Amino acid sequence: MKIPPWLPAFVTSSGTSFKAHMHTSLVPLAFDPLPLGSISPSGWLKDQMQLMADGLAGHEHDFFNYVAHSSWLGQDMEYSDLNEGFPYWFNGLVPLAYGLDDARLKQQVHSSAQIVLDRQTSDGWIGPETGAARNFWARYPFFLGLTQLAEANGTWTQPVVSALHRFNQLMHDMMAANYTGYVYHEGDLMNADGYSWGRVRSQDMMITLQWLFEHHPENQSQLLLDNMQSLHEQGLNWEDWYNQAAYFGQGMDKDLNLLDSNLTQDNYAFEHGVNDGLKAAAVVRRFTHNNSLVQTAMDGVNWTMMYHGAASGTILADERLVGLSPYSGSELCTSVETMYSLSYLYQAIGISSYADKAELAAFNSLPAMLTPDWWAHQYVQAPNQPYDQNLTETPFYNTNTWGTTFGLEPNYPCCTVNHPQGWPKFLSNSYAKVGRHGLAHVLLSPGSVKTRLARGNEAVSCQTAYPFSDILSYSVVAESPFDFHIRIPDWAGSDSSISIGNEPAAPLSPAPSSGLHRISLPKGKSAVRVTLASSIRTHARANETIAVYKGALLYALEVKNANTSTIPRPYDDPDTYLPEGYAPPQSRDWQYHNAGAWNMAIDPTTLAYHSANNAVQGSAAHQLANPIFAPDAPPGYMTAMGCEIDWSLYLGSVPGYPPTGGNKKCVGQAREVRLVPYGSAKTHMAELPVTKIARE
Repeated sequence: MKIPPWLPAFVTSSGTSFKAHMHTSLVPLAFDPLPLGSISPSGWLKDQMQLMADGLAGHEHDFFNYVAHSSWLGQDMEYSDLNEGFPYWFNGLVPLAYGLDDARLKQQVHSSAQIVLDRQTSDGWIGPETGAARNFWARYPFFLGLTQLAEANGTWTQPVVSALHRFNQLMHDMMAANYTGYVYHEGDLMNADGYSWGRVRSQDMMITLQWLFEHHPENQSQLLLDNMQSLHEQGLNWEDWYNQAAYFGQGMDKDLNLLDSNLTQDNYAFEHGVNDGLKAAAVVRRFTHNNSLVQTAMDGVNWTMMYHGAASGTILADERLVGLSPYSGSELCTSVETMYSLSYLYQAIGISSYADKAELAAFNSLPAMLTPDWWAHQYVQAPNQPYDQNLTETPFYNTNTWGTTFGLEPNYPCCTVNHPQGWPKFLSNSYAKVGRHGLAHVLLSPGSVKTRLARGNEAVSCQTAYPFSDILSYSVVAESPFDFHIRIPDWAGSDSSISIGNEPAAPLSPAPSSGLHRISLPKGKSAVRVTLASSIRTHARANETIAVYKGALLYALEVKNANTSTIPRPYDDPDTYLPEGYAPPQSRDWQYHNAGAWNMAIDPTTLAYHSANNAVQGSAAHQLANPIFAPDAPPGYMTAMGCEIDWSLYLGSVPGYPPTGGNKKCVGQAREVRLVPYGSAKTHMAELPVTKIARE
């Protein structure tokens, strides 16, 4: 990878510009995460995670070659020289296994971890690479899985910590040897582009180093800090990307398809959607103590979402950042990485909009990309996607014509192995500690937590159908008085209310920038009920279109599908992903073909919300359908008046930019159309042109 000319000199030097300003402590997180296993799912979230366990995520260890026969386990299957397939899977399976307390999945985790740790070399290297093939990158997601395992299971704590410290010493030695394993050198088996992934995602390794520093330093505190500094000195650093001169000077506020290809190729590590550096500035701030990085993180999120954000909460990047075209795809990998980055940002900095954005991606982008049984996934998803089929021509940057179909491996295998982190990490970040005496529900969802605060053990259970309902009911059992905090989303109306015990409901007081509403609870049992006021709201999108929301849910035009077909997927070489003679019958490839009009414009003044079952609005414990993210399963929908318009295809393949101005004319009679939660609509139109329909 070429070094872009706008990067400051210290990024590519081997000097000590950062070490001259080293600190011996880390900036505290705004809210402390809880150990894996402290939080358990319930309601629809438990249903979703069980579907994951019973589906593709929970069975890749049985049959998917890049997991079952990975070089990490002493075999030889990898989809690239990056060797990242098994680490991606492990990073998601650990929180899935312990979130569900599932013995079968725990066995997969334990046996895999044991094999890898048993193969640690005498000098401390972890992983299958040898000699000049050593590259730090694939260790990052694997180590994130190891730290979660060490938190969740005391039997594994010391073996994991010991292995990581041995690796930390080796990393220190390799960094001192001209950054071996991190920066490309003549004679390395991997090219410079391959090393760029480790340099642009160094924040993921820093999180593991910081975990060791805070919880298990074992006289290596200085080495840990040195390694953080070394990663940063030679990194491709996001604070150098998220600044006015670099971001706008390089045209990142544009449709990248219109920029010179040499410019975009030189910056590809930053533009690759799954690399997602949204959390990087917050991670770096912890050891540099540079508080200007708080603004850098905010700029990074705001600019990314403004110029490349999908209405569903993910980042539009069909491999590379695109722009705002409604036919552009977003990788499933990018969706789950975005969820994790945003939840980390909320814990690190404590600004409520990060948690709102994490929920938006979790409740909309993620579930839309999986079949309801979690046995097949899309590679990319577009905001306007009225059919999921083999396209006549690909509209994407580097994704094939099968990318929007559902299957085991519709395009590259990375999303097959990386998607399992989605719901499990959302769950494990849903509660957090606030100081020594406080506990907060920060990512709203059904679940329970048991943890120890400074004065005693506390247990909280949340019964809710949120985001399909506006009510959250909490049952609390406390050994001592403590402060319970509930994050109130920024979209919640001023008439939101709270009641404690048998007291009448009272208006919620204005929340601070964290969005947390504090309740002081006594020792013993307490009951808390929160009612969030939500209303229909619309957000302007490109080309005179809007996205429609209620609460945390995006609503999309329901495009009925028919002739949903199982397809014989033409993989180039099936043996690259399945062992000979074995393929689970549940793992199939699907196309969805539209059976209704998609070329609709709506009159937003006619939008109306309908609850399919009034009980869901009146009871936090309402039983939702399972699976909930399936057609016709969610309990609410919207209607609006709309009409068909003359809307052309792009490349003769997908809906292009919609007509604007005087070109946007009805070509048929006005009629009522239905909008449904985006996550349940595998065929959908989410960015809808606006028109005015005369009232009769």
